[in-house]
Amino acid sequence: MVREAQPVRIRTRAETLGSPDGNGVADATMPTTGPLVDAFGRIHRDLRISVTDRCNLRCTYCMPEEGVVFLPRQEVLSYEEITRVAAAAHRLGVTTVRLSGGEPLLRQHLHRLVGYLSGVGFEDIAATTNGMFLAARAAELRDAGLNRVNVSCDSLDPEQFARIRRGGHLATVLAAMDAAEVAGLTPVKVNVVLVAGINDGEVEAFAAFGRETGRTVRFIEFMPLDASGTWDRSLVVAAGEVVERIGSRWPLEPVPDQEGGPAVRYRYRDGAGEVGVIASVTQPFCGSCDRLRLTADGNVRNCLFAHEEISVRDILRGDQVGDGAIETALRRAVWRKRAGHGIGEPDFTRPRRTMSMIGG
Repeated sequence: MVREAQPVRIRTRAETLGSPDGNGVADATMPTTGPLVDAFGRIHRDLRISVTDRCNLRCTYCMPEEGVVFLPRQEVLSYEEITRVAAAAHRLGVTTVRLSGGEPLLRQHLHRLVGYLSGVGFEDIAATTNGMFLAARAAELRDAGLNRVNVSCDSLDPEQFARIRRGGHLATVLAAMDAAEVAGLTPVKVNVVLVAGINDGEVEAFAAFGRETGRTVRFIEFMPLDASGTWDRSLVVAAGEVVERIGSRWPLEPVPDQEGGPAVRYRYRDGAGEVGVIASVTQPFCGSCDRLRLTADGNVRNCLFAHEEISVRDILRGDQVGDGAIETALRRAVWRKRAGHGIGEPDFTRPRRTMSMIGG
């Protein structure tokens, strides 16, 4: 069975009017020392950094096929600006960083940023990529300090793969996984977004793929962050169903002492590796969430589904001196975090930004 989420009651707007937009609690009670903690006692240790909103693909569950308007280059943070924000977060107790996009490898010389972040002293630096450019750059990224990668791959059938992604080749992505392992970017995790009626018939095939390659496949529930706005609960393939289907063929057991990340991990009882599920919709893990996000244009978000953002780009490019203002902005963003994302609640509304604009 999928682990049960920690009991969390989502506050209504009437209960959260202490912050400027009713998205959190009053800043007057925000701590000014100690770790990055929210009003519910969750300490934040993980920073997700979107280095670009651009992507070379147009995956059906993420972006429209055409008509996408990207950020002007001058609005995107430089590597030096990103590093300054990340260093401030590190001083406040953040220990891990994940680079995302859009597609992060569309940024030129990404290894420079990895090198800067490695110098800050993070315990773990990872990246999520669609794999199209990874094979040629895996070694330089590893040499710069990148520890591991998650590679998105939503079908093992070449034609279905191309339909979902609206471009790209499955063989390229599979070769990228091999190259990442050769370079030492391990463990390679394979991210699969399941959509009912599209690729939900490949659950067992992906499980077999993971068992054969030794890679951890992570099945992710489809979330209401698609640009087309067509998300519906009926399109969600529940993580519990995924675990049951795999377990009926290859018995599973929960991995003990899990580190509290978004994925619930299961290992095969015959010793052939493990599999993970991310049940953001059916079994939300908001009660233990320790993540905050930095968008490509320099806004701090405390949740994928937040409606409020706090700009650190304005601080970086403004007249304020020193890093204290950045640290305060990070504290304020985390402090205003709601108890949960509210999917399924009567007052839930989708955020203005879609996944490619926020960063995975």
